[in-house]
Amino acid sequence: MAAGTHGGGALRPLADDGTPAGPVRRVPDLVAAIAEREKTDRPRWVWASTARLYPRLLKADVRVSRCHDLELVEGLLLGHAGRHGEPRSVRAAWARSRGEPVPPDPPPRGEPAQASLFDDEAEDPGDDIDQIVAVHAEHQRAIAEREGFALLAAAESAGALAAAEMGHDGLPWSADEHDALLTGLLGPRPVAGLRPRRLQELADRISAAFGPRAHVNPDSPAQILKAFASAGLPVPSTRAHVLERVDHPAVPLLLEYKELARLHAAHGWAWLDTWVSGGRFRPEYVPGGVVSGRWATSGGGALQIPRILRRAVVADPGWKLVVADAAQLEPRVLAALAGDRAFADAAAHGDLYEALSDAFEPGPQGRSARDKAKIALLSAMYGGGTGEAVQLLAVLKKRFPVAFEYVEAAARAGERGRLVRSRLGRTCPPPSQGWRELTAAGDEEAGAGEEGRRGRAARALRSRGRFTRNFVVQATAADWALVMLASLRRRLTGLGAPGSGGGGTADRDPAAVPRLVFFQHDEVIVHTPAALAGDVAVAVRAAAQEARRLLFGDTPVAFPMEIAIVDRYADAK
Repeated sequence: MAAGTHGGGALRPLADDGTPAGPVRRVPDLVAAIAEREKTDRPRWVWASTARLYPRLLKADVRVSRCHDLELVEGLLLGHAGRHGEPRSVRAAWARSRGEPVPPDPPPRGEPAQASLFDDEAEDPGDDIDQIVAVHAEHQRAIAEREGFALLAAAESAGALAAAEMGHDGLPWSADEHDALLTGLLGPRPVAGLRPRRLQELADRISAAFGPRAHVNPDSPAQILKAFASAGLPVPSTRAHVLERVDHPAVPLLLEYKELARLHAAHGWAWLDTWVSGGRFRPEYVPGGVVSGRWATSGGGALQIPRILRRAVVADPGWKLVVADAAQLEPRVLAALAGDRAFADAAAHGDLYEALSDAFEPGPQGRSARDKAKIALLSAMYGGGTGEAVQLLAVLKKRFPVAFEYVEAAARAGERGRLVRSRLGRTCPPPSQGWRELTAAGDEEAGAGEEGRRGRAARALRSRGRFTRNFVVQATAADWALVMLASLRRRLTGLGAPGSGGGGTADRDPAAVPRLVFFQHDEVIVHTPAALAGDVAVAVRAAAQEARRLLFGDTPVAFPMEIAIVDRYADAK
């Protein structure tokens, strides 16, 4: 599919290997042509960019089942070659394959410079169908040469469809509930530019705590540091963990102020006005926005909804929220990746940390054997190597040597400047040229500050090793979550209102179909008619098992989903 100007475009059928299977067909109304073709045979659409094109289809109530997102897949292939950050548009891929100068990528969707290809006023010349066909054929050849990459490309593209749909449908959000929460915590909504009443009360009490003549602005770290120094309590910073060790009456007031001020700034009334409308929070998800494959957002902070605000996420009348998250996902991914039989057997049970706890003795100060197992396992994945973690890691290494060696090998590869990959082939960025120069000269005697060049080189090596150690696990966990999301999205299209006919979604009432409305690393929320909530829970578990099978085959490692069917998000945990 190539989007042109004035609402038109071009279509061309392709064979499985990407070669043309018919002539180009020019259409005056591209949206209508896509809707018609989707209804008849639900093809896999090959197009330039889901983020740029799909929202326009959704506005016209047109949804597609599958796609191949050329920009996202080009980015995956560039990353696999260690060329992260290079332009990934169709025009860039086309020029690169022909040895021509590579143009920069266009501005992200939503910026003024980006005209919509479906608008009559668009000045963009549109997509080139020949370039799209050629780049897709190159992708098919490259994917065939990389084990697991076909699944990665399909899942990444499906994730882009889900992201656009979630942004369009929105997460059910009660503005009244949100306002009531803010009012209860901060006081009535203030006039623009003024502090809410509770924050002003705390600011006045903070100043009074430092003395009758003190005037301390709690939003100014410099003033806070100066006030503590004047009180004979110098502190290095205003971070919460630093202040908690200080015995002064201003400390609890400052900690409360910082927490409430953070809520006001990040999710206060201005956020509510900007991001919530029509009873929905509609963020802009960025699939693959993090190098590990995790998602990001370009606004709204959907991946960081404070626990206290989950009360505002409320299902519509007659509907439910099915909230599901994968329990202890990354440790289970490590167990499946490493193929450590003893570790895999332990991970076949519900609580992985509890299953590993028999390798550890309960410690002093109430630290349980389960807590020790958790510390040891997280230290193995994230590179902890000080204090108690050293001893706990030694126990883990003895008990599960294969799993321990898996992450150790990834760390060693990183320290040598090599690339590491997820299960499906997502690849970490290469080290910078500065890193290579520093570590190559790490054995030289050279004074550069107190530690010298060798000290800085050693720290750079350890940092790179910690990154690659974690990357192989976190990126594979992102692979699993993305495949699970794609599988769940497909299964939800098979559900509809009770009594509706079989077949595709065209046979169902679109207003009564369960919708994915939230995705965060290892957690999903589906907004569903109450009568279908049980079916959605079954679909979630089936999707998790499908992801497990597609990534790891016949592994004994379990990937349980903790599921709650609730009226509001806060009731799920």
